[in-house]
Amino acid sequence: MPVVTMKQLLEAGVHFGHRTQRWNPKMKPYIYGARKGIYIIDLQKTVKLLDEAYDFVRDVASRGGTILFVGTKKQAQMVVKKEAERCGGFYVNNRWLGGLLTNFQTIQTRIQKLKELEEMEMNGELDKLPKKEQSKLRKTLEKLRKNLGGVKNMKGLPDVVFIVDPRKEKIAVQEANYLKIPIVAMVDTNCDPDPIDYVIPSNDDAIRAIALITSKIADAYLEGREGVPYSPESVAESTEIPEEIEITVSEDLDEEEI
Repeated sequence: MPVVTMKQLLEAGVHFGHRTQRWNPKMKPYIYGARKGIYIIDLQKTVKLLDEAYDFVRDVASRGGTILFVGTKKQAQMVVKKEAERCGGFYVNNRWLGGLLTNFQTIQTRIQKLKELEEMEMNGELDKLPKKEQSKLRKTLEKLRKNLGGVKNMKGLPDVVFIVDPRKEKIAVQEANYLKIPIVAMVDTNCDPDPIDYVIPSNDDAIRAIALITSKIADAYLEGREGVPYSPESVAESTEIPEEIEITVSEDLDEEEI
């Protein structure tokens, strides 16, 4: 049974790609057609490829592997944090620090600094410092939390990286590729699918689309860790894409984001 239904994908707007003038020709195999100047993603491919990604992530988790969720664009930040925490994964949702993977030992020293400052805050040591020094350290603490809070307990390199919008997260993609860490990603019509091991053709701008796909990856990781199969909703919907699809582009996205 598919992990997700065609109806769920349509309702979440997973099928909406970018404007036809802003596409990557390498995404052609994943495109169903165009409506009103916007590419429509082939959801039959999305269903199949999401199933493959799900199986892979589940298998990684069943072997005790770790997962890192990456999504720093505004629409992805809350979802990435929520789903990573729900399944016991790690996450980056503010800014990707160069060398997070390829220079992990150096990053570990900054994580240690974060833990030290958190300990000082917890036991009241920060409050005892002069106000100027206290203010400086609190700013450092806030910055470290934003950038490294989601990976502070990551002891080593992840076994798989899940990325929302690999075009935006190109440094993360490069680092994972260099280290041969498999990448699962939501890939929109303006992205290059070549560096991605498990492509999930999808709108990567709409919050509902991001939430749906990211939650399924988290489900896969949970299933692998706990050995409890997910309980899919009825998958009785047609797998055919309707001939006429109403194009509704979110008004809160500017033209560069669509």
